[in-house]
Amino acid sequence: MVLQPRLLTPLRALGGAITRSQTPITRLVPTQPSQSILLRTLSATTPSLLKSNLPRFTISQVRHASHSAQGAANRHSRDPAGKRLGAKRTGGEYVVPGCIIFRQRGTKWFPGENCAMGRDHTIYATEAGYVRYYLDPQRHSERKYIGIVFEKEGTLPTPRNAPTRRKLNRVSVPMLPVVEEQPDLTVVSGDNTGTVVGTVGAEQLAIGKQLRPGYMWREANWQIGRAAENAGITAKPHKRNNRWLAWRKRQARAARVAEMKSLRKKKKASKKAKR
Repeated sequence: MVLQPRLLTPLRALGGAITRSQTPITRLVPTQPSQSILLRTLSATTPSLLKSNLPRFTISQVRHASHSAQGAANRHSRDPAGKRLGAKRTGGEYVVPGCIIFRQRGTKWFPGENCAMGRDHTIYATEAGYVRYYLDPQRHSERKYIGIVFEKEGTLPTPRNAPTRRKLNRVSVPMLPVVEEQPDLTVVSGDNTGTVVGTVGAEQLAIGKQLRPGYMWREANWQIGRAAENAGITAKPHKRNNRWLAWRKRQARAARVAEMKSLRKKKKASKKAKR
């Protein structure tokens, strides 16, 4: 059998590569006694195998991928958790300012009276009251609204040109004129020295006593003083230089303060014992 030259060329190149790649196997350092015997056998038989007419083969190393195939990284994220959209408060439920009423993607519901919408289309309350889901044909023929009313029996939408509540849940009402009341405080001016002005009559005061300019009194205090005089109760005269009396008052005041402190300590100790 005669082969064509174009077929012999690659075979000759393959044989030359095998011959050049031969290394002295005996130089390898064996790690176990059994491996040394195997290496000696291979070194003895390798030249005879190369001279024989057996087909020559090369040993190639196959490199496998060290990471997963493309597309497998997103395999576990194709079924994400739910976003918990929908109604958070039912109609007629009481809410406070800032309470979330409805979460949505897009504007299925629109904010009505006393409500607002966040940048993620979340509708929340701006005033305290009761939730209402309603339609407002005069405002829009197809939109659905969510609003807040201040009374439990209130309805939406509010009629046009009707008085509406403002902040702090107040209703606009007409203001009534303010009537100035006569105060019971009486002041004596410089021109009226010795006379009586105000609500207290001249017959109610001690006749003959001179009133200094800027003197003032209240009718309630005057009545208390007259009742004490009728009962025969008089205040002890103040002695400016009585240091003994002042010392006794200081001692009595300090004793009261110490007693109050001891009572507070006893209360705290009893509370700790109960715990």
